[in-house]
Amino acid sequence: MRVLMPVPNRDFDVTEVAVPWRILTDAGHQVVFATERAGTRPAADPRLLTGVLFGQLGAAEEPKAFYDELTRSEEFAATVGWADVDVDGFDGLILPGGHAPGMRQYLGSEVLHQQVGRFWALGRPVGAICHGVLVLARSREAGGDRSVLAGRRTTCLPKYMERSAYLSTAWRLGRYYRTYPAYVEDEVKAALDDPGTLFERGPRVLTARGSATDDAPAFVVQDRNYLSARWPGDAYLFGRRFLELLA
Repeated sequence: MRVLMPVPNRDFDVTEVAVPWRILTDAGHQVVFATERAGTRPAADPRLLTGVLFGQLGAAEEPKAFYDELTRSEEFAATVGWADVDVDGFDGLILPGGHAPGMRQYLGSEVLHQQVGRFWALGRPVGAICHGVLVLARSREAGGDRSVLAGRRTTCLPKYMERSAYLSTAWRLGRYYRTYPAYVEDEVKAALDDPGTLFERGPRVLTARGSATDDAPAFVVQDRNYLSARWPGDAYLFGRRFLELLA
């Protein structure tokens, strides 16, 4: 099957892109990357490759190895343009996250919001992780002003995680961990018809991450054809559950 994965030109999360890509391609599916303009070679947030602060808080070694493989793949150099995508030609859509400034190109794109709304209307598998859920919150149902997420159960980057990362690094990195003035959780909940019942924050974690062999710390929410996750620590479980949705 063909799975579309839009990304910004730079600053996307290493793990949230590379892990689902590896899981899907290992299963024989094709991942097609899309950037604002066709042929752009995108790049992950470099701090996540070297360590955000004193070599810490970056991606784990295995996702970094996957990303290295990804950068040498044919699909990574042959991106399609957001406006040029024929959404009917795809079987699934994955919206990864990231928090650095370059993500605003992707999170705030009206063109991408329109394309996502078109794909959502097809009823095919859609997955979003971390800040990627914002793209759905900002995408509208066909012919209306209602978010496509309005009636769905979902999670996203929890406010306590975003706040903790910001407060512990702001002295050195400023607003690196605050992509927008509003917290991701607050904007996502504002898009829901009933946030009290539809939003799921999941178990409280700060450092424990899921892996290829351990899903215990990971958390995802599935509502029919829609799958969401909170942060890079959920990426392996997210990728495997999305694979099940395709099946």
